[in-house]
Amino acid sequence: MLIRTGYDISFSADRPVPMLALLSIHPTRNKDLRTAHRIAATPDVPMYDYVDGFGNVCTRLTIPAGGVTLSTSFVVEDPGTHDEHAPDAEQWPVEALPDEALVYLLGSRYCETDRMSETAWSLFGNVAPGWPRVQAIVDYTHNHVEFGYHHARSTKTAWDAHQEQQGVCRDFAHLAITLCRCMNIPARYCTGYLGDIGVPPADAPMDFSAWFDVFLGGRWYTFDARHNRRRVGRILMARGRDATDAALTTTFGPAQLTRFNVHTDEVAAID
Repeated sequence: MLIRTGYDISFSADRPVPMLALLSIHPTRNKDLRTAHRIAATPDVPMYDYVDGFGNVCTRLTIPAGGVTLSTSFVVEDPGTHDEHAPDAEQWPVEALPDEALVYLLGSRYCETDRMSETAWSLFGNVAPGWPRVQAIVDYTHNHVEFGYHHARSTKTAWDAHQEQQGVCRDFAHLAITLCRCMNIPARYCTGYLGDIGVPPADAPMDFSAWFDVFLGGRWYTFDARHNRRRVGRILMARGRDATDAALTTTFGPAQLTRFNVHTDEVAAID
């Protein structure tokens, strides 16, 4: 399966504003590129990339006075398979987890394990560990939180989403991640492209999406609390402890988002 994807995003600013952008696909998908992946800036400003501690490609630039538009369009080959289903995947005891997984058990900016622990154990303590427990957490989150773009708030945490019972895809991910961590299941935040492939088109503009991975049986598996169904065509851009580590853009000064267009479509051939 070939997927053409990309974006056209504009920011305005009255003065030069430094920016950090995680708008490249994750290096684990580089081998799947079938056309070049390049971020174009208008006006043409200097940019350079580095790889952060979570393996994400980070682009540094400065928005000039007046603003900048960032855009790209490229084709990725995808296997066209649904998210993996492994109902027998086991939950490992904490003492058996690899060192690199332990950070995904800890509380983080948007995932307050200390505030959610009692709730998590009361809800899922009697659920079979491993895949059934994660699926129970996903089911609970999916049913507990009402999706709506008007519910978005940059400061909203997992605790807030649980209390307000409203949010966007990142809030679904944060809540499910937090509940998993409370139950000693490593969970990490993911963001990227997810088009309406194999599902009815959503009655809303295309956007980036957030989901999460859990560590079971010695490897990572993908779950999606917002949609709560196995999907096709996820293209990872960034991952980390929560949206702090995987924010698609971070500005270090006043800047306004003035245009935001994302496209993700299956294509029959490369144009």
